[in-house]
Amino acid sequence: MVGASSSGPGRARADTSATAIFGRAHAEGRRVLDPAELRLLLAGLGVGLGSGAALPVALPAVELRIRLENTREFGLVISAGPGGLDGALAQDRATVHASTELTDAQDFLAQFRRTFIYRKLAATSGSDGAPGPDARLEALFSRLLELARHQAANGAGAPFALEVLELDPVQVGDAVTARAARCEFGAPAAARLPRPIHKIDKLVHPASIGLVGVSAAGMNFGRIILRNLMGSGYPLEQLRVIRPGATEIDGVQCVASLRALDRRLDLLIVAVAADSVYGLVEEIIATDAAEAVMLIPGGLGETPASREPAAALAACINAAHAGAGGGPIFLGGNCLGVVSHPGSFDSWFIPLERLPKPQKKAERSAVMLSQSGAFMITRISQNPWLDPRYMLAVGNQIDLTHGDLLGYFADRPGIETIGIYIEGFRDRDGLDFVKAVRRAVRNGKQVIVYKAGLTAPGAVAVLGHTASIAGDPGLFDSVVRHAGAIVAPDFTAFDDLFYLAGALHRKHIGGRRLGAISGAGFEAVGMADSLETGGCSMEMGQLEPDTVRRVQEILVASRLDALVEVRNPIDINPGADDGAHMRIVEAFLQDPNVDAVVVGLDPTAPSIRALAHSELRPGYDINDPDSTVQLMPPLVDRHDKPVIGIVDAGQLYDAMSARLMDQGVCVFRNCARGTRALVRYVDARLRAEALRQRDRGAPQ
Repeated sequence: MVGASSSGPGRARADTSATAIFGRAHAEGRRVLDPAELRLLLAGLGVGLGSGAALPVALPAVELRIRLENTREFGLVISAGPGGLDGALAQDRATVHASTELTDAQDFLAQFRRTFIYRKLAATSGSDGAPGPDARLEALFSRLLELARHQAANGAGAPFALEVLELDPVQVGDAVTARAARCEFGAPAAARLPRPIHKIDKLVHPASIGLVGVSAAGMNFGRIILRNLMGSGYPLEQLRVIRPGATEIDGVQCVASLRALDRRLDLLIVAVAADSVYGLVEEIIATDAAEAVMLIPGGLGETPASREPAAALAACINAAHAGAGGGPIFLGGNCLGVVSHPGSFDSWFIPLERLPKPQKKAERSAVMLSQSGAFMITRISQNPWLDPRYMLAVGNQIDLTHGDLLGYFADRPGIETIGIYIEGFRDRDGLDFVKAVRRAVRNGKQVIVYKAGLTAPGAVAVLGHTASIAGDPGLFDSVVRHAGAIVAPDFTAFDDLFYLAGALHRKHIGGRRLGAISGAGFEAVGMADSLETGGCSMEMGQLEPDTVRRVQEILVASRLDALVEVRNPIDINPGADDGAHMRIVEAFLQDPNVDAVVVGLDPTAPSIRALAHSELRPGYDINDPDSTVQLMPPLVDRHDKPVIGIVDAGQLYDAMSARLMDQGVCVFRNCARGTRALVRYVDARLRAEALRQRDRGAPQ
């Protein structure tokens, strides 16, 4: 090893330990290792450091960048990707990242093997008969992860912590050599006190609710919230309004102050002006008035003038967590509120007449967490079939964080799907978040995430909205995806994936082979053209001879056999009626070479019973027992493979689409959009299952 001591193996191990090396530099007041120290550190990792002229063996020309970095959000992250000139020219997803606490050397190597730079390296390594790079890479990743685990074990009380160890460029052949490297360390980040997460149960299932900021005369936010609580069925006797000089508002009892309450509240909703919040929070903590508090006001830390007071407020709340019982938890500020159907309350300040929330599922099984309340409003308004059991606006995370809330719901029974909109993490909360993602996936749940602030202008907008730091989008995507989440690239994909996850969670995903059916030629082609998207892919399944025979018989019975070739994808002609569509779907579903089906339901075809009412052919509509609306739901129910129906037509066919969706059929209004969403979803489900198998038996 380059740089190893000649004083015996024991001394070499001592001298090359990272702690000893960092300790000596720290004692001299330095945060950067000098060349000799760096060479010694790398020798312990099995990496040579030097120029090409000094290398004892020939190495492939492919250059890598391999890095350990102590990130603000996720703590220590390991990264591997193109280095040197390739690194400067590479796109965002060319480098893979993972939390060092959620990976091992084999797992990270498997992730790296999906990159173009690995394929280039493997091809170059094998061109002259030399051994492939896997053994060297796995050994290096293993040593780096051991170093990361040792650093993490030292904790916040250590005198120093690794900040970055970067090898760039690295060449991997008979040896691993870094042509350049750097290593920096610094003081460990201060940690916040743990929040009493169990009190989130009081936040979403409160036995008593109090409100501050309700107008007795006008319809301000506080009064709207009160009306929504009443309108959503929350018992009046369990409500209290804190307002001096009033005895009741809208039939709800008023008390003069927090100290006048007859008992500690489970939940206190604060809807006052931002400048009144600071003193009120101190009073809430001093009086021990509530287990959970919802801070509605915006402006807390979102403007330059408010950042210092907001930081002081956060410090005050954090200090209260050191007390007996952990003090109250706070949701917000800049918080829309909470909708909890099990808790029988809606505390949003959007009047119910503007956003009704009818039940669209026989059993609600989803959660939506969002840093932006308006994001949830628009999602639910446009697609009520998302129909979450709980909806929580996170706001600017003055106390409760994304990681806290996801950690609670990751372990909650009855929850199958969790959708999350994120603008930014509090320091180190990303690590708690990805640990919660992994736990949720282990528990059989699906986590769909959209991250805002993907561009420089977007990152600036995020800071002004919820006082959040957006962070590196490429690193976020890779680390969160590796943890097991489904990461959506945009709002539309989030909507589609959240909807699909809710509709298909209980369906079996057996593979990537698609069956595509339509009576419109463009639609069948469009499905085939959509089989690759965002690095995910499916393929058309090869139909079994028995399936071909069965479909041929259906076409003969429909007098379409002279017009249609049985294949996959299949264009079954606009002359096919509802029954022919459904019989062909069933034949495809029963084929062992088909794992999922997308079917164009051809609503505008004259043979399809797709109208709410037909004047030309009375009774030939969606209420006919032979219509798709009547035939498709039981077909979908009796098969465990996913089926997606496509209703690509205008408003006349909204009723057909809605009736199918009301009965649990997954419907999209565009074949490309539906197929692409399915491709992403299938890829994520298969990755999640592989993750569960790999992690089975791992410590929680």
